[in-house]
Amino acid sequence: MTYEQTLEYLFTKLPMFSRIGTAAYKANLDNTVRLCDFLDNPQNKFKSVHIAGTNGKGSVSHMLAAIFQTAGYKTGLYTSPHLKDFRERIKLNGEFISKKFIIEFTEKIKPLAAEIEPSFFEITVAMAFDYFKYTNVDIAIVETGLGGRLDSTNVVIPELSVITNIGMDHMNILGDTLDKIAGEKAGIIKEGVPLVVGEIVEATKSVFQSVAKEKKAPLFIASKKRQATDWKWEKHDLIVEVAEEHITDHKVYHLDLPGIYQRNNLLTVLECCHQLKLKGWDLQDDTIRKALRQVRKLTGLHGRWEVIHQFPTVVLDVAHNEDGIKQLVGQIEVTDHHELHIILGVVKDKDIQSVLFQLPKTAHYYFTQANIPRALDAESLKQNAETYGLKGKVYDDVNEALAIAKLKAHKDDLIIVCGSIFLVGEVQNL
Repeated sequence: MTYEQTLEYLFTKLPMFSRIGTAAYKANLDNTVRLCDFLDNPQNKFKSVHIAGTNGKGSVSHMLAAIFQTAGYKTGLYTSPHLKDFRERIKLNGEFISKKFIIEFTEKIKPLAAEIEPSFFEITVAMAFDYFKYTNVDIAIVETGLGGRLDSTNVVIPELSVITNIGMDHMNILGDTLDKIAGEKAGIIKEGVPLVVGEIVEATKSVFQSVAKEKKAPLFIASKKRQATDWKWEKHDLIVEVAEEHITDHKVYHLDLPGIYQRNNLLTVLECCHQLKLKGWDLQDDTIRKALRQVRKLTGLHGRWEVIHQFPTVVLDVAHNEDGIKQLVGQIEVTDHHELHIILGVVKDKDIQSVLFQLPKTAHYYFTQANIPRALDAESLKQNAETYGLKGKVYDDVNEALAIAKLKAHKDDLIIVCGSIFLVGEVQNL
């Protein structure tokens, strides 16, 4: 097969959650175990950090990968979904997995795939693990897809387990309360493996404490160990002052990820680095600072308060659930602008009411949809939005909406593209 034929097989022959939703979700690890057995269990041949959470797990994964790369370690990174290129999901020191490996892996796995009918996600996880074994990585940063307990990535025994936070997302699969969702995310906790939790609330605290105790996994709450005491923007960088428990002097970090919500992710990353240093990894503070200044350059992370145009300012952000939109609205409120334009598209299986409820009524709205079956059609989105006082017009796709918004906007206006990772991925000049 050519590379294009291989991608066609992966995208069209295998059920893909990002396209069709829950029909592609497998509520067990059976296929993943079969695939890994067939590949001689590559997940046991490299060290890893395993990261789950409702929001922030992508940013935390990329920050940690940048830090390990800067420290001189051969670093694998597995994340999902991709925005533009399938190979974004699997990287080695910031470089995409090779097309040759994807072709050869797919050919190798096809007979077993015909027998067990795995999902797209199950195949890509197995591919990532096989690639990390093949390239002999020093460490792999592995992000869960959704949930944790039944996520295909949950066959690794990591150096460190990380749960960024818990919010209301994927409730149709993970449960309709914070404690139920926390229980699913807590499924990544392994026997004796340290656990870092970024943020907790009362509803999730007891869940993590209970599972960690049962698994004899030392539990560390990042938000209890450090606090972001001050922050400012400087030349599209976020500068954060951090106070650490029992240490008088504050430390300052420059992040090239300018969203103010990265303050919380930073605290999670710093506690992860501290715990990994205790396990013998050479992650010095100077290395951490250097890496955080160039996360996007080192890892290729996109779509986190990403400014792609000035005068007017155009920002892409993959915020798509209740907590993510809350953070986004907070960011908008502290960003200087004249008028606000929001280009919005969502998927059908999200709780769009909790998203629409939070969005500012004074913005100009441009309702659209991503080109996937899961997308909620723009006309339905518009009708739902109107019940919350959000006014705007419908556009066929995100690029038409963006072009119109830029024409209408004053040079001091702010244009946001948000609501769906897939919508952001279709912006042409990303």
